[in-house]
Amino acid sequence: MTYAHETRRRRTFAIISHPDAGKTTLTEKLLLFSGAIQIAGSVKARKASRHATSDWMEIEKQRGISVASSVMQMLYRDHVINLLDTPGHKDFSEDTYRVLTAVDSALMVIDAANGVEAQTRRLIEVCRQRNTPIITFVNKMDREVRDPLDILDEVERELGMPCVPMTWPVGQGKSFGGIINLRTKAMTVFDSGSERLPQDFETISLTEQAQLAERFGLEWQTAMDSMELATGASPAFDEAAFLAGKQTPVFFGSGVNNFGVMEVLDALVDLAPAPKPRTSNLLVNKQPVVKEIQPEDSAFSGVVFKVQANMDANHRDRIAFVRMASGKYTPGMKLKVQRTAKELRPTSVVTFLSQRREAVDEAYAGDIIGFTTHGGVQLGDTITDGANLQFTGLPFFAPELFMTVILKNPLRTKQLQTGLDQLGEEGAIQVFKPEIGGPMLLGAVGQLQFEVVQHRLKAEYDCDVRLEGCQYTGARWITADTPAELREFTNAYPQRMSLDAAGTLAYLCTSPYDVRLAQERFPKIHFHPLREHAGLALGSAG
Repeated sequence: MTYAHETRRRRTFAIISHPDAGKTTLTEKLLLFSGAIQIAGSVKARKASRHATSDWMEIEKQRGISVASSVMQMLYRDHVINLLDTPGHKDFSEDTYRVLTAVDSALMVIDAANGVEAQTRRLIEVCRQRNTPIITFVNKMDREVRDPLDILDEVERELGMPCVPMTWPVGQGKSFGGIINLRTKAMTVFDSGSERLPQDFETISLTEQAQLAERFGLEWQTAMDSMELATGASPAFDEAAFLAGKQTPVFFGSGVNNFGVMEVLDALVDLAPAPKPRTSNLLVNKQPVVKEIQPEDSAFSGVVFKVQANMDANHRDRIAFVRMASGKYTPGMKLKVQRTAKELRPTSVVTFLSQRREAVDEAYAGDIIGFTTHGGVQLGDTITDGANLQFTGLPFFAPELFMTVILKNPLRTKQLQTGLDQLGEEGAIQVFKPEIGGPMLLGAVGQLQFEVVQHRLKAEYDCDVRLEGCQYTGARWITADTPAELREFTNAYPQRMSLDAAGTLAYLCTSPYDVRLAQERFPKIHFHPLREHAGLALGSAG
């Protein structure tokens, strides 16, 4: 039994960008044009009741930013497109990093006035490490922006790969006339307005040179000259190079005006890859054997790349987002969590249109499905219909900032424990429990994570907490070659030992020298700045 026909129809990609580059707006428009939603929520009009479809957390609505990744599915040209919107804010790079392990390609949105910004660089780095194919969309061409050749040059430098223009702008800002589509050899004329649909824009064939030159004057001539320079300096589009993450097709447009978006949607179907094989460790006689799992294989397998608590405040539910790697999902299937060997019994299994969920009748490799659970599933868990597989590569980074949690009302201890357990498992924050007792510690990569957790503890668990600074500035997960060596080390530093949400032992540091000194004193202890999924890369405590 092979599911090749279904898996070839799938496209699973993430949208990445710097905050304010227009990512959430573009997400809305892609959904709108595919027919998945009827009305696009204005991202800026936060005071209105209509918020962006992909931002659902209360704090996101107040601040107008995305801090959680959201998942949306749409059908376009007989293809099933799974779109993952990532948080643009740099403090949530961990969540974004994990989302990028679940996709086959990425759509990078760049603000045409600002070019490649710091946060985008970090995300590009992740894509480069994984050789993820990147499609580039240069947004906000209806504003006063930089020269397109200048932007291409910067993207090439930052990405370290050549750009291949697929569309080219005619003018910019107030004199923005439209885009030339190099694939269809036609110009689409710009007309501002967020209610316009693709069929509302006028299209003129490039064979009508005289008409175009007369209508757009100097802007047309300048665009033709710069386009000639750009295409002359760029390689031709090479599918193999794009799929290997070695060149990026570039599109220009204005997401807020629905302009240039359709070309991107078509490129996702025509150029972006279908699900790829995934490497797993097959346990044979307790020894890991590397095996490549093909998406069209009949056996079900998937990996949990995100856990989100309380998406529905009325039900206190938790959803494990699973990227399917192979097989077919059908309701009522018997599934197993590989880490615990326990049967997974989800109360419901859904696909997403952001807040709107629909029960899954069937899903295939490439699809993202949500299992509603009440615990027992962690980030990085491999789920199968029986086979002993273990997918790897879901990272946790050592936090750089720490706070102590002080509960304002001691009678809410149980709620605090539940909240921290769930938010820790979710990966929203890292929770460390000191071995010698005392208040819990929160570790984060960025400051905003603390604010979000404080907000969510109050809103979702009715726990008012105060966060106070503490002496710790870092953590390292530790392993040793023998239990005796580990015991000797933990006895030497009892006040520095803590357990994270997955029960993995960590050493807390007050300065960068701590690790060096401890390493010199105990050369057989291994200090890890990165932990892969629990029970895999590192041994658990005990």
